[in-house]
Amino acid sequence: MIQNIETYLVDVPTIRPHRMSVATMNTQTLVLVRLRCADGITGWGEATTIGGLSYGGESPESIKTNIDTYIAPLLVGMEASAVAKAMARVRKVIQGNRFAKCAIETALLDAQARRLNVPLSELLGGRVRDALPVAWVLASGDTARDIAEGEKMLELRRHRIFKLKIGLRDVMDDVAHVLEIKRALGERASVRVDVNQAWSETDAVRGIAALEAGGIDLIEQPVKAGNRAALARLKQRFDVAIMADEALHGPADALALAQADAADVFAVKITQSGGLLPALEVATVARLAGVGLYGGTMLEGGVGTAATAHVCSTFAELAWGTELFGPLLLTQEVLREPLVYRDFMLQVPTGPGLGVEIDLDKLRSMQRQ
Repeated sequence: MIQNIETYLVDVPTIRPHRMSVATMNTQTLVLVRLRCADGITGWGEATTIGGLSYGGESPESIKTNIDTYIAPLLVGMEASAVAKAMARVRKVIQGNRFAKCAIETALLDAQARRLNVPLSELLGGRVRDALPVAWVLASGDTARDIAEGEKMLELRRHRIFKLKIGLRDVMDDVAHVLEIKRALGERASVRVDVNQAWSETDAVRGIAALEAGGIDLIEQPVKAGNRAALARLKQRFDVAIMADEALHGPADALALAQADAADVFAVKITQSGGLLPALEVATVARLAGVGLYGGTMLEGGVGTAATAHVCSTFAELAWGTELFGPLLLTQEVLREPLVYRDFMLQVPTGPGLGVEIDLDKLRSMQRQ
């Protein structure tokens, strides 16, 4: 039986400013959920977003309030091992709130996998890979600094995929910035860009043509999420891969994008999808439609990153790797033992449930009062 559900807001400074077209982050607020069961099992989930309300329709504060006020009372007293039944109730009664639902589903699945003494991936169909390629985002906005950071990551064998956040400056200024970094890193690295919806279709045509000619591998969400037709036209016009991110809010969007032939790649985010199981449905749509997969992040800490890693470990194909670098961007860690990054890969945890343990003393010291 589910005894109680608690939520925590944890404000963690980042190692450097993280600049996007929608926000500049100096601190990330982790939203952590602890679900305690009558048999002594505890499950954890995370519902972290980016930039307050700058990125999506849920903020850290609204996620906590809605879980505490509406979702937790629905679930307390229900059978903890009946994960599907519990989530069916939540999805029937609660509208929207994909991030909050994801945290709850993660905590339920973490608890159930611990109960069965298996890694969470085994409840999702079983893993086919034990490590995931991880991109690093170069988002200082300073070309020389980004080149130096990229060189350091290659030297440390931590990342050889780099994504650049662009869209704040004039299109061709951004293109010049990206191509200078690509020339510096050369064939040693895959260089990609994320526009975070900042371009008009006209700007996107100019920008993508130059980026494609300069050897950039992937263009993420160049236009507004709602402009599916423009995304499709860009996908059909250029050879460089076009990825849908903000346009993808779960399986229904995945199906619509696939039917419109609007993307070469889907960024699979468990929070954007509304949970781990809906994220698997997004991946299934992609597989059936011949769309590539990429494991996305909302810059979560260790809990949410581990959850996405378990999901991505089950994908038969993961052609574009992942960007599960969130914990590496944060100055402090809530886990007893941090996730393991080595040889350009994130090692998928192998212990029961998520395979991570929360340091409650650290959590309490960092918790927003």
